[in-house]
Formats: sequence, structure tokens, C-alpha cells
Amino acid sequence: MPQASTDPLVCIDGLIAGYAGPVAGPVSFTVARGEVVGLSGRNGAGKSTVLRAITGAARVFSGTVRRAPGLRMTHHWQRLEQPPELPLLGREFLRLLDADAGQAPERVVELLERPVRDMSGGQFQFLQAWACLAAPTDLTLLDEPTNNLDDDAIALLSQVLNALPADRAVVLVSHEHAFLHEHCHRVVDVSRANADE
Repeated sequence: MPQASTDPLVCIDGLIAGYAGPVAGPVSFTVARGEVVGLSGRNGAGKSTVLRAITGAARVFSGTVRRAPGLRMTHHWQRLEQPPELPLLGREFLRLLDADAGQAPERVVELLERPVRDMSGGQFQFLQAWACLAAPTDLTLLDEPTNNLDDDAIALLSQVLNALPADRAVVLVSHEHAFLHEHCHRVVDVSRANADE
């Protein structure tokens, strides 16, 4: 694993976040360049909500989310719906995230000329996860990226995570404990207040 920098890209302090009402927290942790931080916790503990608080898509009821100035992020959604009304090809979807199709593994290359609406859930899940990791960003948020993936796709995703640039940070949510602990420098349990292990 790359050595994490001490400069935080994101600093979360006493965060309680949600939508109409609180869903997650309180939770505190930082994310530095070169670091992969995992979020674990029981179902419904608010792991996805913490990711959305980082992007600004969830309401912060108390505590703070501080982002480094000019922070560039990509966000892999757990339940991203394939847009049937948009006749996007895989190649065009990558372009939306600024991901370089020229660096794509064969599994992604096979999807480049296929309409997104015709892909299986697993194919679209992998395409989205790879695009988020391949985009020129500082921080990638991955929400259950192994859902619907077969063993070969999970192994390929692991290779991509292991080969990330040293200045890239990732926040990873996964119910697969082995996958989470294999790739993370630290795992924060959001189902317990201020748990950082």
C-alpha cells in the first residue's frame, strides 16, 4: 500500500448527517492523500449517508465536513440506476467522468460500444467503479463496489485499487469484510460513535 500523506483531503468531526432527519453519526475521521479508509457498520448505520455528506448531497445536522480547497471527487453510487432515457454508450459514460478509455482493461473495453441501458447490473457496476477510479481526481468514494460482481471482476477491481497513484485517496464502503480489510489502511465503524480502528 502507498504511504499516506499527513495532509488531510477531508476532515470529518462529530458529523451527524441525514436527510429529513439524522441517519448517521456522530462520526469523526480524516482522509489523507494515499490513504484508503474503509467505512463499516451494520445495515442502516448510515455509511452511504456519510459519503453523501462528503459530497454535499446529505444534510449536516451537526459537526463539520471540511474539504481541501479545490478537492476533486468521484462518487460510485451503490444503487446507481442505468439511465434508460439516455442512449449513452460505455465510452460516452467514461467521458462524462473524464476517465481515459485508452487505459481500460479488457473487461471495460468490451463495454465501450455497448449502450449503458443494455448492460447487466454487474457490468454497469464494474464500468462505473472503474471509471470513478480512472478519473483524474484526488478522492474517490466507492459505495459497495463489489455488489453484483463475479469473482473475476472483484479480482480486477482489487488490482485497480492496489495500483492507484500514491496521491489518490479512497473512502470505501463494503459489506465484504475481507475486501474491506485487504484494501484499507484504517476502517471506521460508523455504527458506533467516534469509532476509529
